[in-house]
Amino acid sequence: MSDFDAIVIGAGQAGPPLVGRLTSAGQRVALIERKRIGGTCVNTGCMPTKTLVASAHAAQMARRAAQYGVLLDAPLRVDMPAVKARKDKVTRDARTGLETWLHGMAGCTVFTGHARFESPTRVRVGETLLEAPRIFINVGARPFMPDMPGVAEVKLLTNSDILELDAVPRHLAVVGGSYIGLEFAQMYRRFGAEVTVVEKGARLTSREDEDVSQAIREILEAEGIAVRTRAECIAFRPAGEDIAVRLTCEAGAPEVLASHVLMAVGRRPNTDDLGLERAGVETDSRGHIRVDDTLQTSVPGIWALGDCNGRGAFTHTAYNDFEIVAANLLDGGSRKVGDRIETYALYIDPPLGRAGMSVAQAQAAGHTVRVGKRPMTRVGRAVEKGETQGFIKVVVDAQSGAILGAAILGVGGDEAIHAVLDSMAAGRTAADMRATMHIHPTVSELIPTTFGELES
Repeated sequence: MSDFDAIVIGAGQAGPPLVGRLTSAGQRVALIERKRIGGTCVNTGCMPTKTLVASAHAAQMARRAAQYGVLLDAPLRVDMPAVKARKDKVTRDARTGLETWLHGMAGCTVFTGHARFESPTRVRVGETLLEAPRIFINVGARPFMPDMPGVAEVKLLTNSDILELDAVPRHLAVVGGSYIGLEFAQMYRRFGAEVTVVEKGARLTSREDEDVSQAIREILEAEGIAVRTRAECIAFRPAGEDIAVRLTCEAGAPEVLASHVLMAVGRRPNTDDLGLERAGVETDSRGHIRVDDTLQTSVPGIWALGDCNGRGAFTHTAYNDFEIVAANLLDGGSRKVGDRIETYALYIDPPLGRAGMSVAQAQAAGHTVRVGKRPMTRVGRAVEKGETQGFIKVVVDAQSGAILGAAILGVGGDEAIHAVLDSMAAGRTAADMRATMHIHPTVSELIPTTFGELES
């Protein structure tokens, strides 16, 4: 048995930086990773998908080149093996950099294998038993495959599988009208595939306000993506070399024939095979590890960070988990998960940047709200770039003027949203935003204007 000051299970976005902080403080740390250093973001999430999004954007801009007075003599052709090779290199370089850093880190011992608890302080990796007074779980999540009729009869892709394609599908059906599914839908449409999005609910991206959901749908349909909502009875069957996706919708054909089907209906935490019960660590009905506001589990000395704790499903929330734990343990801090403002992005093109509450969420929380909204057609930067889809929308408490949230669906929305996010974090009001001067010409310069056009 090997003794350490700390054990970190999982090398995703929270694990490696935490190892760095702990070893810098003089602690001996064991890092356990069963598969690939870097977790979802580096290997099957943000980095590879956004690299593909960039290639898809280049293809789309080439198609639109004539609108900018640029004439391309040759017909557009997407070299999918080259697109995949570029994606693979970006991922490989990021993973190699992390591996080199960790293996060369004084005080860090990397173990490759499947970690299982044997007690609240002991973890086994193969034949090796490790013990430490503090254990940090950062095991992430994996794609969820629902028990729909016909699932076992056909080959369905997950967001990990689809990254290995080196040819453009003839017809890609995407089951799930939320963030992961929509990014792949637009991406492969721009690569040249016929694409159908199948959503069981009444609208896409159901956590957003209805006007945001509708605008997203219009953006996708304008590019030729078929959107089928209210698909109440999704099922699959082989149809020669194709896959038949059965639907029950208000309108349209009852079945779609696809060459490839991407299942994008959610993710589940990688907690079912860790032996958590032997450590006494509690999970909820979905398998997320229960944590308090400082990310401690039900067992003293054990913390859970990242997707496995159910307190956020993004790379930035996982990294913020690390910052909270490190600050509290090493810097004498008192940081809490509950203090952070929810923020995220949807990386279709144009992207959606979100911060704080939607109108519906604010009203459900008891706020009387005022809303400011400005279409991108009135944003000079968007007009100059020829990308005028979407809008800026801000939500303000009617009594106090406190900024409750914002949605920026439009060119640069994923970056411009931080002007609102940072103002919220600093406790600034709508009046403060209206009095702030921004740079022209930018998307962000219209944020103060939008705060000046509030309606009840």
